[in-house]
Amino acid sequence: METATPDDPNLLDKVINLAKRRGFIFPSAEIYGGFRSTYDYGPLGVNMLRNVKQAWWTAMVQRRSDIVGIDAAILGPPAVWAASGHLETFTDPLVDCLQCKERWREDKIDGVCPNCGSTKFTEARAFNLMFKTQAGPVEGEGATAYLRPETAQGMFTNFNNVLAATRKKPPFGIAQIGKSFRNEITPQNFVFRTREFEQMEMEYFVPPADAPTWHQYWIKERYDWYIGLGLPSAKLRLYEHAREDLSHYSKGTTDVEFEFPWGFDELEGVANRGDYDLTQHSNASGVKLEFFDQTTNEHYTPYVIEPAAGATRAMMAFLLAAYCEDEIEGEVRTVLRLDWRLAPYQVAVLPLSKKPELEGVSQKVLGELQPYFMCDYDVTQSIGRRYRRQDEVGTPFCVTVDFDSLNDHSVTVRDRDTTSQTRVKIDDLLGELRTRTGQH
Repeated sequence: METATPDDPNLLDKVINLAKRRGFIFPSAEIYGGFRSTYDYGPLGVNMLRNVKQAWWTAMVQRRSDIVGIDAAILGPPAVWAASGHLETFTDPLVDCLQCKERWREDKIDGVCPNCGSTKFTEARAFNLMFKTQAGPVEGEGATAYLRPETAQGMFTNFNNVLAATRKKPPFGIAQIGKSFRNEITPQNFVFRTREFEQMEMEYFVPPADAPTWHQYWIKERYDWYIGLGLPSAKLRLYEHAREDLSHYSKGTTDVEFEFPWGFDELEGVANRGDYDLTQHSNASGVKLEFFDQTTNEHYTPYVIEPAAGATRAMMAFLLAAYCEDEIEGEVRTVLRLDWRLAPYQVAVLPLSKKPELEGVSQKVLGELQPYFMCDYDVTQSIGRRYRRQDEVGTPFCVTVDFDSLNDHSVTVRDRDTTSQTRVKIDDLLGELRTRTGQH
């Protein structure tokens, strides 16, 4: 079996081409020439992205009693971003190439213009990455607002609200999935670095003395999550930031990195933010953001451990890791070996013929599976071609309804990875698929 790996120089192009051709990811506004660094998620992409986010939510909220969720606003007043430090420190060093006039982020080009090869640049100047806008009909400083560059701040500003509503006490977390916006100088590498993206973040509030222990706990938890969904350990690593490279709020940060085609790069950062955020917002707003410990009769400001992941970035990593090419009966097959929980479709129902009697049985089978699995229904071309199409988009199981099904009330279940085929009674089909996916 030949498998494409991150060492394959064509892997990224292969995945990008498949993503567009099969409806995972499209260039945004393509009929108008596109808009740099923006992408639309097509019928399969929106399914897979939802599955990535659901897998995160299931692990971080649904299966835990110590974490609750919120969905905070995207727009925010300048006071939030002044307190958080973003107005002052959320910058990248911007330089202009003196030869071709292209603009670059200085710390990413090693002194050589990627466009023309020149080594002559302007002096670096700080470029704030936040998107600034006007809220309401009147222009002026009083109406200034910002699109959030991260989802975290809404969880800090709602700390008291969540405490009052849920009566949680440290250690406990607030989780959120949502859009963030950063005016990147040089967006790059498909959906890895874009100006509009989705984050999956959790702020875990702990007693200060317990912060180092919880930091290590969440580093392992988040690393194991990627392993559990199919990323190979050989393509993952943990990278601990040097103290001089830490963000202004961080007492320690470790990244979970994946080996992309261009090398190891960040999937998720797990940071010990200390009490920076709650203290800053408390000082700026005049509202105490503290926890009262009734057992010790003391007020204290919790420390925060933050696992912050990119949903779109994670989806890209899962696609790259799943992509492979093998050979079946002398024919090269492209297959996405996605975990069933991430696959855009978990089951495809394939009637062998368009004849009404087969379609009737097929529609009945489809209706019985749809409450439990995301399903595709395909009646075009030969059954072999349809199998190949489902392999290419990562569908784990194909259910073929043939003329024998009219008499024996059975269907053929085909496994994506082994291509093995098993005859299963229609009445037993749901139970068989739930067993194969580990649901009971």
